[in-house]
Amino acid sequence: MSQEAAFTSQRVLLNSGTEVGPATIYVSDGKVTRIEREYRPEGAALDAGSRLLMPGVVDGHVHINQPGRTQWEGVVTASHAAAAGGVTTIIDMPLNCIPSTVTVDAYQQKRDSFQDGMWVDVGTWGGVVPGNAGDLVAMLDAGARGFKCFLCDSGVDEFPPVNEDQLRLAMAELKKRNGRLLFHAEMDTGASVDTAQDPTSYSTFLDSRPPNMEVKAIDLVIKMCREFAPHVPCHIVHLSAADALPAIRAAKAEGLPLTVETCFHYLTINAESVPACSTEYKCCPPIRSEANRSQLWDALLDGTIDMVVSDHSPCTPDLKLHPCCGGDLAADAVEGDFVKAWGGIASVGIGLPLLWSEGQRRGLTLQDVVRLICERTAVHSGIADRKGQIAVGRDADFVVWAPEQENRITVDKLHFRNKLTPYQERSCSGLVHQTVVRGTVVYDTSKAAEDSEQWASGFSKQPHGQWIE
Repeated sequence: MSQEAAFTSQRVLLNSGTEVGPATIYVSDGKVTRIEREYRPEGAALDAGSRLLMPGVVDGHVHINQPGRTQWEGVVTASHAAAAGGVTTIIDMPLNCIPSTVTVDAYQQKRDSFQDGMWVDVGTWGGVVPGNAGDLVAMLDAGARGFKCFLCDSGVDEFPPVNEDQLRLAMAELKKRNGRLLFHAEMDTGASVDTAQDPTSYSTFLDSRPPNMEVKAIDLVIKMCREFAPHVPCHIVHLSAADALPAIRAAKAEGLPLTVETCFHYLTINAESVPACSTEYKCCPPIRSEANRSQLWDALLDGTIDMVVSDHSPCTPDLKLHPCCGGDLAADAVEGDFVKAWGGIASVGIGLPLLWSEGQRRGLTLQDVVRLICERTAVHSGIADRKGQIAVGRDADFVVWAPEQENRITVDKLHFRNKLTPYQERSCSGLVHQTVVRGTVVYDTSKAAEDSEQWASGFSKQPHGQWIE
């Protein structure tokens, strides 16, 4: 065992069941070895003073797009952005990369392409597509955290949706390993774009993705979850429509193994505030009304919604039909066309202050924050034995931040590849100062101006992240 390093603060939150108080955490070989409930700054490797030290954030829904679409994003930029926001673990989605992560070979290609480029720990979900049911058990054995499927068009040809019969084949395989299945829960209900309306108006796009698309899909998810319970835990990704909450509550009351996530953007933005032509706000399912947002908050606070993730889904500005960041629009493109623009919101690494700022007004506590974006996302991703809490034997993943400090999200704080996000210039409460991955500081605002053998622009010169098997 290597020599212990001490991480200390006057304010430490170990998990969602404890109070904030002084503590010193001792770390060796990347693991927490012991914890003392006293502030001991002398000789500490990191003295956070009065700043809050808590578990590193686990973001279970990120699109890194590597290999194949690294002009959209990549592991270096995505993990830099994560580290700058106190996110110590990200779980990549199986699509928008090429090849999609739907075979063991594709899984290995992704894993190999990420080597030497991870500033935080990274794992991946596999994908369920027509015809790959026979690959699923082998992918779980290789290290996939579980699987995601679409019940509607995914937006990329290489990741087609599945129907009920194909779902049943896949779930029969997942039953052999209690494999988790994630659903993009939208289904066609006959809605379409009203071509008589202005495509640069957000309402034109919003009206084409009504809540009943989610309700219909979630009814199918619950049906399939019931059929394969308790052997195939089911998960609804990025819930947007509050209309689906009654069915979700009933399914949970029934005891079905069903979990639900929502995203920072559904909790912090409403449809009424989306400006014309501002396609950085477009995502699927869409951001809905203020009344809908309030219902999502109620469901988050009463436990109907289990966790919050970023669903970081970036692309290049030209695909957003947006002129920012040096993007060139096609000659026949309409700038700000919500209907034709790519759907996805860039936000990895900026969710902690967003959730905290909005949540405080609704009674959210720091313990709730840890529960929603650290503990439950770790459980969901199958890594709760290593991540999500500060405890002896677990990875020494910490974020040091100042919840009370004013924070304006300026472009210099956006470390993902394409700096197009609805959050730019947004003011919030909470600023991350240090991020620690398995006992190593990988981000430190005090090093922002330093360029040395150890540091560059606030980031460790060397990546210290690992692939999660």
